[in-house]
Amino acid sequence: MTSQTDLAALLCSRLCHDLLSPVGALSNGIELLADETDPEMQKRCVELLEQSAKTSTDKLKFFRLAFGAAGGFGEYVLVEEAHEVIASLAGDAKRVELNWQVPDAKLPKSAVKVMLNLAQIALDALVRGGTLDIGAERTGGNVEIVARATAEKLAFDETIGQALQGDLPASEISSRTAAAHMISLLAAEAGGGLQWALSDGALVLGAVLPEPEGMIG
Repeated sequence: MTSQTDLAALLCSRLCHDLLSPVGALSNGIELLADETDPEMQKRCVELLEQSAKTSTDKLKFFRLAFGAAGGFGEYVLVEEAHEVIASLAGDAKRVELNWQVPDAKLPKSAVKVMLNLAQIALDALVRGGTLDIGAERTGGNVEIVARATAEKLAFDETIGQALQGDLPASEISSRTAAAHMISLLAAEAGGGLQWALSDGALVLGAVLPEPEGMIG
């Protein structure tokens, strides 16, 4: 079993990796802007800086909700926060259409973390754009979540699927699979589970999580 400190280190590595590109672009853009004298090129540099700053901010907001203690230590999180984060990431990815079907105004914090991470995994699979469908509903004392990526070209590492279902050996957990492993632990702690299915043109990721006591109804 992966220790808590090892998992924390792997997640930190993943977060740093995801931030390296937009932050590096910021640094490069500032250097270019300092040396550039042509007004048109200066304008272009500023546009690139703005884009990189937005991408960095969107990723940090995602990390805060998906991995941190956003919302304090209460039982639930407002769904609108999750919607805004996923919509921003989908917008940054370009050529990704987001369909959102989450009628509840709030969901248990563990469910929001699972939903965000499933959305990110599905989004990562859309290497050439496509459609990202996110749905969640409270029913029968459970929260049911689905994230579906649809496109002609999908990229999905099935070791991530193994990690989601808790089937990946501890020795093979890496920064790439750490987030999937984390939400697998979250689901197991809540008494629920995760599933995935890959077919031609579609990746479907799902979760069923029992609601915390006191939230049912």
